[in-house]
Amino acid sequence: DGEEGGIRNVNMGEMGENGWVEDGEELEEVEERNEVVNVGDGDVVGDGVVGKAKKKKKRRARRKKDGAGAEEREGVDEEVLTEDGSAGFHVSVDNNLGKPVSKRFPSGEFPVGEIQEYQDFNGFRTSMEERRDRERLEADMYNSVRHAAEVHREVRKYVMRNVIRPGVKLIDMCEKLEDATRYLIEERGFEAGIGFPTGCSLNHVAAHYTPNKGDNTVLDYNDVMKIDFGTHINGRIIDCAFTVAFNPTFDPLKEAVKAATNEGIRVAGIDARLGEVGAAIQEVMESHEIEIDGKTYPVKSIKNLHGHTIAPYKIHAGKSVPIVKTGEQTKMEEGEFYAIETFGSTGKGHVHEDMECSHYSKDPDVSRSSLRMPRAKSLLAAIDRHFGTLPFCRRYLDRVGEEKYLLGLKNLVDLGIVESYPPLCDIRGSYTAQYEHTILLRPTCKEVLSRGDDF
Repeated sequence: DGEEGGIRNVNMGEMGENGWVEDGEELEEVEERNEVVNVGDGDVVGDGVVGKAKKKKKRRARRKKDGAGAEEREGVDEEVLTEDGSAGFHVSVDNNLGKPVSKRFPSGEFPVGEIQEYQDFNGFRTSMEERRDRERLEADMYNSVRHAAEVHREVRKYVMRNVIRPGVKLIDMCEKLEDATRYLIEERGFEAGIGFPTGCSLNHVAAHYTPNKGDNTVLDYNDVMKIDFGTHINGRIIDCAFTVAFNPTFDPLKEAVKAATNEGIRVAGIDARLGEVGAAIQEVMESHEIEIDGKTYPVKSIKNLHGHTIAPYKIHAGKSVPIVKTGEQTKMEEGEFYAIETFGSTGKGHVHEDMECSHYSKDPDVSRSSLRMPRAKSLLAAIDRHFGTLPFCRRYLDRVGEEKYLLGLKNLVDLGIVESYPPLCDIRGSYTAQYEHTILLRPTCKEVLSRGDDF
């Protein structure tokens, strides 16, 4: 902690008492490399808690113990299967990250998000003791999602200071962001981890793009990139996004979308009608314009994109929050979590599916009785084991060791067991921006959980 730069490679292959051990290395050699990370039974690294490693490959790592002789321990390459059946994987930890977030709050209480009072039509809620009692009953759940929000803020801070810059390969950027998330949240199975794949959609691509293996796209000074990533604790997901543009030409576009998102948050609340929230967002968004290369463009709300409710382990929970005026009369309700997200565009303000797909998620409500292909069955078992109903991408399948899975994945998609989410694009040559926060409609107030000093 406090050291500048440097990477600590935590390889969940050969694990000794004082860190990971190369084949044939003694403990003294590990210490000489000055890359020791103390990991023991019960410590959290990668996707699981380190327990007694079970046999996966018959490679041997020799280590000294308590200075008396040497003992052999069966190690594994890339993955450790732990006592509870969860898996741990290689993760790179940058010293700039400091301590995991939980270690920074010894009391176990995490920061409360931005509190906003409800509008006049339900302001009476703040003075009702019965509703305050209901909040006290939910204290543990509130604290879990605040933990996830604090991790999100710290990851944003880290990548903006250390990773995101012109010339970075997007696949490298995503993997560094995701490794930072895994480390800061102390990823452990379904209890804590990544909420969904890192989106890094560029320019006319508004959403659902992350690089697949072999994609060597590089971030350019003139790109407009939407960074959309999630964290979760016990399935309580923080869904939060922002836009990066190095060229100040695009600042008016960013400001328009940021203002529209903040307006959506302002008017959201218990009993607010979703169509009215969309109207307020559109009014603010479309009051802006941007000049690019001497031509002025109106900023348009992308009418077929929207915010949504969030449920445990389910990123889209049923209700949609439009970002244009509609006749939708459905009301927001007490206790709901919402991702209030808005998208602005210099193009048509309408997106379509295009490009190679990377994002997927399992539909838990679709029957598996029609599944016949053996490869599809084994792939679905891996999806159940590693992701459940949380969204995943092809890189995540690669990471857990799946190979030659595309035909099986297509079969799962064709049967509706897994849903695919291809990139969503406006017309080529246009630019799109996104800002998003997760809010909670508490009985007495709304809490903007993911609010930070950055936006």
